[in-house]
Amino acid sequence: MKTAKELSNQFSKLKGKRQNWESHWQEIADYVLPRRADVNKSRSSGDKRTEFIYDGTALHASELLSSSLHGMLTNAATPWFSMRFKNESLAMEEESREWLEACTQTMYIALDRSNFQQEIHELYTDLVVFGTSAMMIEEDDEKFLRFSTRHIKEFFIEENDKGFVDTIHREIKMTARAAYMRFGDDLSKRVKDLAQKKPYDEITLHHCVKPNDEMNPYKIDNKSMAFSSIYYDQEDAKIISVSGFNEFPFVIPRWLKSSSEIYGRSPSMTALADIKMINKMSETTIKAAQKMVDPPLLVPDDSFVLPVRTQPGGLNYFRSGTRDRIEPLQIGANTPVGLNLEDQRREAIRQAYFVDQLLMSQDVRMTATEVMQRNEEKMRLLAPVLGRLQAEMLQPLITRSFNIMLRKGLLPTPPTALQGTTVDIEYVSPLARSQRTGDVQAILRSLEIITPLAQLMPVMDYLDSDKLVKHITDVLGVPRKVLRSDQEVAEIRQQQQEAAAQQQQLDQTSQMAEAGGRAAPFLKEVNNAEEQTT
Repeated sequence: MKTAKELSNQFSKLKGKRQNWESHWQEIADYVLPRRADVNKSRSSGDKRTEFIYDGTALHASELLSSSLHGMLTNAATPWFSMRFKNESLAMEEESREWLEACTQTMYIALDRSNFQQEIHELYTDLVVFGTSAMMIEEDDEKFLRFSTRHIKEFFIEENDKGFVDTIHREIKMTARAAYMRFGDDLSKRVKDLAQKKPYDEITLHHCVKPNDEMNPYKIDNKSMAFSSIYYDQEDAKIISVSGFNEFPFVIPRWLKSSSEIYGRSPSMTALADIKMINKMSETTIKAAQKMVDPPLLVPDDSFVLPVRTQPGGLNYFRSGTRDRIEPLQIGANTPVGLNLEDQRREAIRQAYFVDQLLMSQDVRMTATEVMQRNEEKMRLLAPVLGRLQAEMLQPLITRSFNIMLRKGLLPTPPTALQGTTVDIEYVSPLARSQRTGDVQAILRSLEIITPLAQLMPVMDYLDSDKLVKHITDVLGVPRKVLRSDQEVAEIRQQQQEAAAQQQQLDQTSQMAEAGGRAAPFLKEVNNAEEQTT
């Protein structure tokens, strides 16, 4: 296990790597997210943070983008994820699929009861503004899951050889009282004394989560897990707490990322030049408008009794016999030019935040299918970004939440076929589902072409109707509980065949009886003829 000094050295290196980013984040927050504009500035709670903002285009556009991501990817009002087995044989078994769907519904309930929706919105906001965000997923005894989005100034990250973040150092500030309530006597003597004498003084602790070099899968304790969790006091060089996690407890998505960089780049970084420009232009335009509404005045220096009163109803005295008067100073301000330039910058900012794509015109007369197609089009336009979010945010989020609930025994009992086996669960995102709907559209177009041909040739023999229905319902996300199982379908088909056979037998009996009725007069005549001959 690493010592506190070794962890401090690692933290110092990560802090040095991040130093250039901090001024960039601070500048962006000043213009786009003032409530988080304390990256490398010391801000008091409740103080004014909008001193740089004269135009709110970037604020509204960033909020629109973050809210749209929330609605498209993790909307609480609609199902936004599903799970499936990577093993195709398990994916086709009805019992296994029903169990996985029941697990999915249980996870929806757990996420709705937790603070997930509040914290995920903060995650999207930080992602759009800073390009990098972090949210911790922990176990909770009351609500099963607990989420917490961390401020960009708090965490320092490092990637593994595959480009995924697997190491994080956090610099945590808390009161001495709060530290003692959490760690107790494991704290250093300095902090314990401070908790007794000055409990509300602020201290700084550090938290490190990294791959566990001493992982032992044969031991059942929190120090032998896949990831180590170490709290330490850098000032006193003391390890406070050592535990672990089975999975990396953080989701750390990046908007876009260069191969040579660890932290991501955001739309706000792309639009920063236009944002600064429009704020400066708006400031200038406001000053010009003020001068036009309330212009500076030309006053003769020897005719008027100063001061000059410019308020409504103000009286100004001048010496009799003079014809001098107060006149406004013509400054030559051209506000329309300034407004046109501002509109150009606003349009550039909106393009950086995908405003035009997100606000696609929708007619009130649009059908549900048309609305769904519009939403799918939006997701395709944002596919490059959403693909990274799926890999770095949604997939680990669902996996971590699923494993926590599975270990706590909160999920339904798995079927017998799955007990004692390792099951790989794959997350299916709304983006992936919208892309897969193209399969359904291709199938429908094919059926439109093939169906007329079926009257001329046996082309339907190429289609497996059972597999076709299963594929369509799977792509569209139809709940398994509204579909009959294979056994139920087989029983219904057998009953239909038996009923058809019975009906055929009745039809044959009826036809024989009808034929016998038509032959009765003829047979009667034949019998009469035979009797007369005799």
